[in-house]
Amino acid sequence: MGMRLRQEGIDDFVILEKAATLGGTWRDNTYPGASCDAPSFLYSFSFAQKTDWSRRFAWQSELLAYSTELAIKHGLLPHCRFNSEVTRVAYDDAANTWTLTCQDGSQVVADFVIAGVGQLNRPSTPDLPGRATFAGAQFHSAQWDHSIDLGGKRIAVIGNAASAVQFVPQIAPLAAELTIFQRSANWLLPRKDRLYAPRTQRLLTRFPALAKLYHDMQWFVFGEMQLTPLMKQVKPVQAIARWKSLRHLKRQVRDPALRAKLVPDYPIGAKRVLFNDDYYPALARPNVRLVTDGIERIEPDGVRSRTGELHAADVLIYATGFKSTDFLAPMTITGRGGEDLRDEWRTGARAYLGVTVTGFPNFFMLYGPNTNLGHNSILVMIEAQVGYILDALAKMRARGVKRIDVKRDVLEAYNRTLQQELSKSVWSTIGSSWYKLADGTITNNWPHSTIRYQRLLREAKLEDYET
Repeated sequence: MGMRLRQEGIDDFVILEKAATLGGTWRDNTYPGASCDAPSFLYSFSFAQKTDWSRRFAWQSELLAYSTELAIKHGLLPHCRFNSEVTRVAYDDAANTWTLTCQDGSQVVADFVIAGVGQLNRPSTPDLPGRATFAGAQFHSAQWDHSIDLGGKRIAVIGNAASAVQFVPQIAPLAAELTIFQRSANWLLPRKDRLYAPRTQRLLTRFPALAKLYHDMQWFVFGEMQLTPLMKQVKPVQAIARWKSLRHLKRQVRDPALRAKLVPDYPIGAKRVLFNDDYYPALARPNVRLVTDGIERIEPDGVRSRTGELHAADVLIYATGFKSTDFLAPMTITGRGGEDLRDEWRTGARAYLGVTVTGFPNFFMLYGPNTNLGHNSILVMIEAQVGYILDALAKMRARGVKRIDVKRDVLEAYNRTLQQELSKSVWSTIGSSWYKLADGTITNNWPHSTIRYQRLLREAKLEDYET
C-alpha cells in the first residue's frame, strides 16, 4: 500500500508498526525450514517483480530480504513509526477524522485509516490441562526460541499442519526422540521444489517481460487451473488430486499402519492442502513417533495421551496455528456514534469486498474478512484491494467528497450472496477449520477465482457508499 501511494504521488501517510523492524510474517516466523507454499514468482508483487529468486519456493530469509529491499527502494522507512502498536482507533463524527492511540500513549490523527494487520499474526496456544507444570522449555512455532539447543533432546510437537510439516524434517535428525501429536491428518501434494540455475536467473532479469509471463503462468496453472476447482468441489478434479496425494503418501511411507494414520477423513481441499516432499520421510525415521490418541494433559515430564501413556519430553513445541477469525484484534475500533466494531461483528467478521464496513467511514482493510485463499497467492488479492482503495481516494479527491461509508443494504446483499456461495464450497463439508466459526460461518475465505475478485475490485463505485 505504501509503495503504491508513493507511486501515485501521495506522501502524507504514516505506517504504524508494532515491532521494531519491518517484515510481518517473515520477520516473526523463523522456525527451521520456514518457507512460502506459493511459488516464489507468484509471491512477488506484479509491479515489483523479483527476477532472481534462488529457488521455486523461497525460504523465510529471502522473503524477508525481498520485502525489506522494496521498503528501502521505495522510500518507505521515513514513513514508518516502529514500536507503535495501535490499541485504539476512534472516529470523530464532527471532525471526520480518526484518532489512533498507540500502546505508549502517543496518538496519530488521520483522514483515512488502512488496516493491514493480516489474518495470521496472533499465535494460538491451546489451554491444555497442566501446561504450566511442564518442567522443560515450551514455545509456539511462530515464536521459535533459538536459544534452546534441540540436539539430543526428547521433543514433543503438538500439531501437524502447515508449520509442522516444514520444521519437523529439520529437527528430526537432531532429536533423540521426536513425538508428534496429530489431531487430524492433512492432504499433502508433492512440492517439487528446486533451485533456479544462474542462467535462468540472468535470463529472467534481462527480459522482464519473460519474468512477468512466468509469474502469470504460475498464477493461472498453479492457482486458477489446479486448485480453484478443488474448492468448487469439481468431482473429477477432486478425484485426481486425491489420487495424487495418496500416491505421494504410498511412495514415501511403506509402513501400512503409519500410512493409515496419515489418510485424512475429509474431502481434499476442505482444509488447507499442504505441499511437501520431506515430512513423510521424517515420520518414517526410527526416532520419530506419530501419536493420534489425543492429549489428556501436560505433566512436568511430558505429555500424557488419552490412552494413559506418558510421552516423555524435554521440549514442547506448539504448532497449533493462529487466532484466525478475530480480525483486527486486539485493537478497539469505534466508528460513527461510538459503535464498536466488535458489536458490528458479533455474529462474525464481514466487510464489503473484504475492504469496508458500514458505520466506519474512510476505513479500509487489506486482507480483510473473506479474502483469504486456499488456492493462490494472497498478494494477488492484496494488490486488487490496494488498487480499489487508490481508485476510491482518487474519485473522492476529484469529486470533492470528504467521507465515504458503505451503504448497509450493499454490505448485507454482498455478504448474503457470499455466504450462499460459500455454503457450496468444499470448506462447508467439515465441522471445523481455521477458516470458520464454531457455528459453521466461513469468515476467512473467498469462494471464487482471483480473476473474479480482481474484476469486482477493478473500480471503486462511489454509488455503493453514502458520501
